[in-house]
Amino acid sequence: MEIRECLECQMKLSGRKDQKFCSDQCRNTFNNRQNEDANKYVRRINNILRKNRRILAQLNPDGKKTVDGIRLAEEGFNFHYYTNIYTTKTGSMYYFCYEQGYLKVDSDKYMLVQKQDYVK
Repeated sequence: MEIRECLECQMKLSGRKDQKFCSDQCRNTFNNRQNEDANKYVRRINNILRKNRRILAQLNPDGKKTVDGIRLAEEGFNFHYYTNIYTTKTGSMYYFCYEQGYLKVDSDKYMLVQKQDYVK
């Protein structure tokens, strides 16, 4: 008879033949360690997106406002991260961080907007 051990703590297993862990805690610990690098990357990106959204929402409480790009940069806005792009029929590209978005209107001006129901 084959001796089976928990993949996490190496404790002897008894019971089902396909059992890999002795407890839910060992299973969770093992899987969390396996996904640790991917989770760090995703967590870092999500933190940047949430910060961008928070900055846009704070600077645009009424739903539409024009601000300087320098002001966005001073607040810590990262222009490289956004959740989606909406392109209008005229070719204007709105960049969104969730429901908060912006459109570059000239070299250093941005129009801040909130996503409307008709924008998919």
